[in-house]
Amino acid sequence: MPMVNLIIDGKKVQAEKDTPLLKVARSYGADIPTLCHHDILEPYGACRLCVVEVVRGKRSRIVTSCNYPAQEGIEVKTKTDRVVQTRRMVLEWLLGRCSEVPLIQDLARQYGITESRFGKGKETCILCGMCVRVCNEVVGAHALTFSSRGADRTVSVPFDSEPEACIGCGSCAFVCPTGHIAVEDHSGRKVLHHESRLGPYKPIATPFMQAVPNKPRIDPETCIHFKTGGCKVCATVCEPRAIDHSMKESVEEVDVGAIIVSTGFQLFDCSRMKAFGHGVLPNVVSSLEFENLCHASGPTGGKVLMENGETPKSVAILHCVGSRDTHYNEWCSRVCCMYSLKYAHLIHEKTGAQVYQLYIDMRCPGKGYEQFYRRLMKEGVIFIRGKGAEVTRVAETPEEKGKLVVKTEDTLLGMVRRIPVDMVVLAAGMEPGRDAKDLGRILSISCGDTGFYTEKHPKLGPVSTATDGIFLAGACQGPKDIPDTVAQGGAAAMNVLALIDNGVVEIEPITAWIDETKCSGCKTCFAVCPYKALSYDAEKKTSVVNEALCKGCGSCVATCPSGASEQRGFRDSQIFAELEGALLTPIGAGG
Repeated sequence: MPMVNLIIDGKKVQAEKDTPLLKVARSYGADIPTLCHHDILEPYGACRLCVVEVVRGKRSRIVTSCNYPAQEGIEVKTKTDRVVQTRRMVLEWLLGRCSEVPLIQDLARQYGITESRFGKGKETCILCGMCVRVCNEVVGAHALTFSSRGADRTVSVPFDSEPEACIGCGSCAFVCPTGHIAVEDHSGRKVLHHESRLGPYKPIATPFMQAVPNKPRIDPETCIHFKTGGCKVCATVCEPRAIDHSMKESVEEVDVGAIIVSTGFQLFDCSRMKAFGHGVLPNVVSSLEFENLCHASGPTGGKVLMENGETPKSVAILHCVGSRDTHYNEWCSRVCCMYSLKYAHLIHEKTGAQVYQLYIDMRCPGKGYEQFYRRLMKEGVIFIRGKGAEVTRVAETPEEKGKLVVKTEDTLLGMVRRIPVDMVVLAAGMEPGRDAKDLGRILSISCGDTGFYTEKHPKLGPVSTATDGIFLAGACQGPKDIPDTVAQGGAAAMNVLALIDNGVVEIEPITAWIDETKCSGCKTCFAVCPYKALSYDAEKKTSVVNEALCKGCGSCVATCPSGASEQRGFRDSQIFAELEGALLTPIGAGG
């Protein structure tokens, strides 16, 4: 694009030809107000607030800067008396129509207008048309339109009925300058606890701060383009042209010499325990939902709020939800006690609310954990030894009206208690991933009775598996906290580096082998081999053992119907010879 020379408020500048004057002037620090301009929309000039004076030769005129192109030799004046008077008149008209819109009130005050001569209208829409244009031109949903003409013109939905074309993207509310269009919850809730999450809310974003690779990705389920075929704003503004909406998911096969399995865990679904009312009762949240609520980038900016937008005055935290329970998971999740203590400290620090901790046993085995526990007791957190039994809204006393009532047995006092609170946090436990067993079958690693992956040896091989070259790291092997996970990840990485550094792999000396003269090729041994060390030789019509994969477990030997599979060092002739030698040796001879 060729460059042109022009003058803005007495300053000589350069700009690309035909660039809107509003964009050029703002880039050089000029303050030009506007209510109908957005970078993703074509300039429209509806509000007339962005007027400037353009001088070309001896001719001077007032134009809207948002849709007037930069041209060679023109002079632009943004603060002349003509410009100011025009903006004052426009603002007075807008104030007469929308007298209660804070944005228009602020702009009017900047130009010395406190009251309009044209009355005090109660409208909040200035008919800028940005909502209609973004819905039609960018989103492509065509769910908004203008209706009527002249003084009766309004923004409406087609045929004044709820449009099926609306996808609920909120773009109209996003570009609305006066707040006339807003996205609200049907129930009037200010905070939607059960729709909060720890990842980003935008369709294109980096999954989380430590993501590898740390690059944005597009969520096709929320991206407007995949719903309507429109938008593509991200591709338009991306200078390296790195966004391609036509790309498809692909599966790549990579040859590797070692694998670290670090698939993590899944959080227990608190809605499975109906007695606690998660997903049914308001202000009953899971630990993950509360974590997002406290996060500075969360929906409330880190504030602990109830669904009505108010700050809770009392909060109950229920430990071991889904853990140490014979009906669900019998194991301890290890992390629940400590993150519950962290939540209690955050609630006390952010709100000053009274916090109740309902626990079975406090398990604080880490470095500094016990001291933190004692600190919480000094902060006034009430600890009740007893597992929460039920959360209800049924009030039995005046103090319980409008509250969530937690029923629990206090085992130290030997009595059943009812605790009225404003919010309940359920400390959910850890579970193995839903696809842990499927991945285990693919990698030939086993799962224990809990569903977590089993290590080779709990003390001598805590990160190794029964399959050489495959190592475990993190909570996929069992519940653990961050320090233990980091340590185990480092250990697994060192094991991989040791394999690379050695350059050779030692194989088991005792492996199975196939006697080709006896093998019938029935493949019965294939089904019992846990290491997938057997293959079929179609030319010889016999099974073949891969000695690098075989661990000498003997399953194929015991299963082979023809006796063709034997184990080195444990052939029948060797075992018989060993027994014969043992039986022929006189008692007391040979030590």
